[in-house]
Amino acid sequence: MKHLRAGVVQFNHAPGNKPFNLDRIRSFVGEAAAEGVQLLAFPEMCITGYWHLRHLSQSELEALAEPIPEGETSRELIALAGRHDLTIGAGLIERDRQGSLYNSYVVAMPDGTAVAHRKLHCFIHGSMSSGSEFTVFDMPRDAARVGVLTCYDNNLGENVRINALKGAEIVLAPHQTGGCDTPSPRCMGRIDPELWHHRERDPDTIEAEFRGPKGREWLLRWLPARAHDNGIFLLFSNGVGIDDDEVRTGNSMILDPYGEILSETWRARDKMVIADLDPQARAMCTGQRWIQSRRPELYQLLTVPTGREKDIRTVRFEGRTGWGGGA
Repeated sequence: MKHLRAGVVQFNHAPGNKPFNLDRIRSFVGEAAAEGVQLLAFPEMCITGYWHLRHLSQSELEALAEPIPEGETSRELIALAGRHDLTIGAGLIERDRQGSLYNSYVVAMPDGTAVAHRKLHCFIHGSMSSGSEFTVFDMPRDAARVGVLTCYDNNLGENVRINALKGAEIVLAPHQTGGCDTPSPRCMGRIDPELWHHRERDPDTIEAEFRGPKGREWLLRWLPARAHDNGIFLLFSNGVGIDDDEVRTGNSMILDPYGEILSETWRARDKMVIADLDPQARAMCTGQRWIQSRRPELYQLLTVPTGREKDIRTVRFEGRTGWGGGA
């Protein structure tokens, strides 16, 4: 890994409005290039919108979906990456050659190539499939080895550890989270949408929510551990603002291999945060030393089903009905 300037963006996407969302991406890419950013991460599903997808029919989903990398959006991201000489990640619905749909995250690079990660734990819609492969790749000019884990993928520590074992020095963690109505009684919780609508005249109230247990406090219970325990830089990019009937909390941040925050925001608006990633921070860091101390012969139980496993849609929506999406 070389010294690298990275950025993460939070923005309030427009549901189903790909031209609007791509315009926001173009604007931020231009700003990032002016700041010397080499790796820029946008949120999960920021191109198509996210939470409203659970209400769409199969045909409506298919109308939003695109192939990767030959689709129009992938080509646009690749062109932007080449024009500005930086690597760009952003999320959308992928349609493969067999017609299967995925929550995918495209990473376009300035050399004209692109990779895509299919979310491993997809629950937004019954007609969308989960991916089955980890995504770790080398940036051009050997700038860094990068992994991608989308939203819920990061909740399972095994996924992050496998990225580290595959050599990831940086993990992109695009999300649409915070302010969520979840089955866990002590996890997050909804934010009144009126606070978002009134954010210009009263930013303090909603930003207090963003910094509290529905946003930043929840993230800091676990997100730094993913970086620290694996000795990686972690780029957390999140949606912000109204997302159908929930309010995303933003809190986009960049963490170093010790789990310390290099740069962050809790502002109730579209924003980019930037940090310089020093590869020396990984040298002999705690997580890297712990990985070297592993005893793989002890861990076979990790691959044995317990009988308690459930489909991700059951886990995420247990106890609730009407999540829609044709399930």
